[in-house]
Amino acid sequence: MSSFASKLLKGAGVVLGLLVVGGLSGSYFVGKKNAAYMARTYDAHQVELAIPWPLSEAEVAALRAERAAPVDPAAPVDPAAPVDPLEGVDLDAIAGERAVARGEHLVESRFACIECHGDNFGGGTMIDDPAIGRVLGPNLTAGKGGVVAKYTPADWDRKVRHGINPGGKSGPMPSGDFVDMSDQELSDVVAYIQSMPPVDNVVPGLELGPLGAVLMAAGEIRYAADMIGPRQGDHLVLPPEPAPTAAFGKHLLIVCSGCHQATFTGGPVPGGPPDWLPAANITPHADGLGAWTEVDFRKLMREGIKKDGTKAGVPMDMIAKYGQKMTDTEITALWMALQALPPLPDPKP
Repeated sequence: MSSFASKLLKGAGVVLGLLVVGGLSGSYFVGKKNAAYMARTYDAHQVELAIPWPLSEAEVAALRAERAAPVDPAAPVDPAAPVDPLEGVDLDAIAGERAVARGEHLVESRFACIECHGDNFGGGTMIDDPAIGRVLGPNLTAGKGGVVAKYTPADWDRKVRHGINPGGKSGPMPSGDFVDMSDQELSDVVAYIQSMPPVDNVVPGLELGPLGAVLMAAGEIRYAADMIGPRQGDHLVLPPEPAPTAAFGKHLLIVCSGCHQATFTGGPVPGGPPDWLPAANITPHADGLGAWTEVDFRKLMREGIKKDGTKAGVPMDMIAKYGQKMTDTEITALWMALQALPPLPDPKP
């Protein structure tokens, strides 16, 4: 072998060695930084809420009126008859049934919990991409592997609306979509989840891929608790009264901000895998829904078909599954809230 060839091979070996050392050093730095980030603890206010949500005075009065026997002035008075038609009625059981029904509607039409936790809440897949990593939704049932058996109502609040686990650490919970959920809505969702049959399934924890690890170390992937920050003030106790109004629609719109950003001008979905399309601009600007009608929007929500006749892409392709369960009032209110947004252009690259 010539001296030139020997020098060339020696030089290539040095470069390769430097690349390996640099790569290992970078990997060590990324891993150490991410470990410190995932070990951080957070705090939030303590909220106690009833699960299931109790009947309101108006609901109790309506039940009493429904069960009251017609009064016949000519009929003799039975001294043994109960004075209160609700005497002996299990109001707690009725409250539980109504809470579960409301929670089922919320899960099936608005909050999309099954996308992460599975149809039976026994665990599901949030992201499974070799580059980003494997992020699985935990088991929320009472079966083996369930993680919420000891949750108090305050724990549910901290986890769902703040992204904080009972121990104070955070995790990949998209709480930014739920931080403005009312107390009653959270209680109803939990009541529905607790009504599900137990599922035995032990779900592995977070596994970051190489790109996901670098993005987290660079601050491009952040936990919800980090983005939300300390909550100031109380949550809504009750949701707005359902009505075809922008006020009610604004409350429904909160779950859209996770993908479409706080300004609703869209862009790359934070933490989304490479196959996810950028979220669309949904403000009434020409770049967004400026040329759309409510009919166009309803078709998107119910059928997953955009104004131009094409199907919505990933991840918006799932929208029809939930839009079909929304009431006409909810869709109209959502449309009115979108129309009330400031018309903003697409974000600059």
